Amino acid sequence: METKRFGNTIAVRLERGEEICASLLAVCREYGVRAGMIQGLGAAKGVTIGLFDAATKAYSETVLNDFLEITNLTGNVSVMDDACYLHLHITLANEAGAAFGGHLKSAVIGATAEIFITVLDGKISRVHDDATGLNLFSFR
Repeated sequence: METKRFGNTIAVRLERGEEICASLLAVCREYGVRAGMIQGLGAAKGVTIGLFDAATKAYSETVLNDFLEITNLTGNVSVMDDACYLHLHITLANEAGAAFGGHLKSAVIGATAEIFITVLDGKISRVHDDATGLNLFSFR
């Protein structure tokens, strides 16, 4: 992994075999990011995505083991219980152009990924909401 900061933006290049979520958590910790936006693209092999079911308040998971293009990686950075918290979604396409997407649980880079983290001035916290079962933004 390589990173470089340009003003309020951190450019990240991930290499084959690196896991996206763990790598981005490490970058955010290194740079002290407490609020931010994430966007990126690349290629992955070995992805787990989730879909939240509001009725059961649980995620179902889908595992994709093929080589896939990351056509969009988007998300945000916040803080929960004093720890960095990522909320990421991903859209991927296979060789036929079929798309898959959802909440990103994990993804291993298959070739490379180019990701930007826009750092916001301040801190966004999260708190667990029992009514939805989700960890929601809190601006208190």
